[in-house]
Amino acid sequence: MLAAGTAMALTGCAVAEGDPIKSGSAGGAPLTEPQPVPPPRPRLPPPPGGPKTRIPASTITALPGKGSSMALTVDDGASPEVVGAYIQFAKDTGARFTFFVTAYYDSWAIHRDALRPLVDSGQIQLANHTWDHADLTAISASAVSSQLDRAKTYLRNNFGVDGTPYFRPPFGRHNATVDRVAADLGYTVPVMWYGSLSDSGVITEEYLIACAREYFNPQTIVIGHANAPAVTHCYGQLVDIIKERNLSLVTLDDVLLPPT
Repeated sequence: MLAAGTAMALTGCAVAEGDPIKSGSAGGAPLTEPQPVPPPRPRLPPPPGGPKTRIPASTITALPGKGSSMALTVDDGASPEVVGAYIQFAKDTGARFTFFVTAYYDSWAIHRDALRPLVDSGQIQLANHTWDHADLTAISASAVSSQLDRAKTYLRNNFGVDGTPYFRPPFGRHNATVDRVAADLGYTVPVMWYGSLSDSGVITEEYLIACAREYFNPQTIVIGHANAPAVTHCYGQLVDIIKERNLSLVTLDDVLLPPT
């Protein structure tokens, strides 16, 4: 059901009611007049290329420098249907994402075979969003280490990557202790954001599009979530906004070089 809805959102396809019916010559049997098939929605442009920017071991909230890139980063993965729809969106349009994986959710295992080729090609990047979305500032240093290390092991075992050096602390909450423990595991760059689709829970499609229109801008890091279905009905509109603004969706690895 979701896949069909996603395909419709991507193609803008709709069948009009009340189409004319013609009678056929054989016995006057009514035949439905063929409907024109709308052209597929154009693919998104590739990443801009050019030199990448070396970043320090510190928090980032936006892409450095000037340009037309935008990083759409997708958190959690509570819904297998939404994770699958994002994967299909990437396949259909060439969209590039960085998924911040909460490894506890079974969505990632369910879609491993579909996702792995996109990870291998670099179209989708995976980074660490902890094991089960704990507030890292409210637990011990050893528990912080466990949260990140379990997710790191999961990513490596299932997708051949470990997400370093990028991690996103749940709720955006981190402190010096969290950053030190994360760095010991190779996660030296906490990734924040400047702009959100506000869809960690259930929202309307209209509100999600309003958020996209506000925050889809050059050099921004925007946060979305693979948790609730509204976004799966809006892919066509998101593509339109991206193209209208001449933006290029990029992964973090497309434009950044990790700290030395």
